[in-house]
Amino acid sequence: MVVLAPVLLISFVLLLMQHTPASASGGGLLAGGRRWGPRAVDDGSTKYAVVFDAGSSGSRVHVYCFDGNLDLVPIGKEIELFKQKKPGLSAYAKDPQEAAESLVSLLEEAEKVVPVELREQTPVRVGATAGLRALGTERSEEILQAVRDLLRDKSSFKSQPDWVTVLDGSQEGAFQWVTINYVLGKLGKPYSNTVGVVDLGGGSVQMAYAISEKDAAKAPEVADGEDSYVKKLLLKGTTYYLYVHSYLHYGLLAARAEILKASEGNDYNNCMLEGHHGMVACFFNHLGKYKYGDDTFEASGSSSGASYSKCRALAVRALKVDEPACTHMKCTFSGVWNGGGGDGQKNLFVASFFFDRAAEAGFVNPKAAVAKVKPSDFEEAARRVCKLNVKDAQATYPDVSEENIPYLCIDLVYQYTLLVDGFGVDPYQDITLVKKIPYSNSFVEAAWPLGSALEVASSS
Repeated sequence: MVVLAPVLLISFVLLLMQHTPASASGGGLLAGGRRWGPRAVDDGSTKYAVVFDAGSSGSRVHVYCFDGNLDLVPIGKEIELFKQKKPGLSAYAKDPQEAAESLVSLLEEAEKVVPVELREQTPVRVGATAGLRALGTERSEEILQAVRDLLRDKSSFKSQPDWVTVLDGSQEGAFQWVTINYVLGKLGKPYSNTVGVVDLGGGSVQMAYAISEKDAAKAPEVADGEDSYVKKLLLKGTTYYLYVHSYLHYGLLAARAEILKASEGNDYNNCMLEGHHGMVACFFNHLGKYKYGDDTFEASGSSSGASYSKCRALAVRALKVDEPACTHMKCTFSGVWNGGGGDGQKNLFVASFFFDRAAEAGFVNPKAAVAKVKPSDFEEAARRVCKLNVKDAQATYPDVSEENIPYLCIDLVYQYTLLVDGFGVDPYQDITLVKKIPYSNSFVEAAWPLGSALEVASSS
């Protein structure tokens, strides 16, 4: 299967506010003319689209309904159907059939909200992200094939084999940027009025923001097979040059492994809470170990406890901030060009695990949809947490799940380090943590599937 190439990503945007008649072939065109999914169904006034986000930490299903102007229409009392479950598909690396079966309950929830007469015309997409990318081609393809078979045999929605695929990181980041700017009503405005997006998943982290045409012209060439740094998009009649890059191995769960891997001797325990010896979780096989993918790392705490400053030094080392391979004037980390900065990055929306950990650490209301914070808030929280042992951390942060308690110090340290040292955000710059975004009288999940659903809906 040809990997999605996003050079002409989201050509649907020509239609976002200029809704033209459907072509005979239907489908949303991506780079290279590849089509991912059929036209969304149109019953005369509404269209439905179903998108599965098969992430590394869990699977989620989104069902959207659009009117003729591509505005979201409520589904029941909510603006979308959103359901999720854990673990993700990559947790079933050795059992593809079980991986596919894990989506059944989500599929059933989606079918409940789409009218019976429209289900067989409603497109269903499955986009797997960093978790499956990390498994390698053979294993991920086995799981994808099992999912295709499931949709063919047990789903009432319209599906085709190539509508179930692994998203490349830049596609995921671009769809996320479209989602947030669409909901905020920014599309069609000058690039300086748009917001930048950082999406921290379990296996990868994406940065996307609009840059000037002048900065876009400075984008370094990339090696064959790699995603280009800049995507040219036409959204609501406005041309945008979108800087987007996905950092595989630097999502929150993957970064734990990178930090532990970067340790020398047993200094990994500077990031682990005292008393972490006897807790059992799905991420490690036995006591004091952390398992990610096929690798297992020492992760026990020491009697002296964690150290914020020493753990931060490990996080900086893992990010390769001073990577010698950086041949550009400005880099983020690991030798990656930073896009040049500018107005499109000054208003930053930060999603996924950033919001989750902030809420669990107590400096964001977990019931809020959006919150204004500063990177320094993560630093302050990390300093408090790293002083605790496992028992005290459990008592202090009851909203943190048992398997994540030992990693609360390393997670918060990493998030601060990623923002400040990795992406060069000022520690005291205001950023917006976002879980859901207000839309009309409801809220929309701040996730890439809406961008994907818009792409398929706009082609009809």
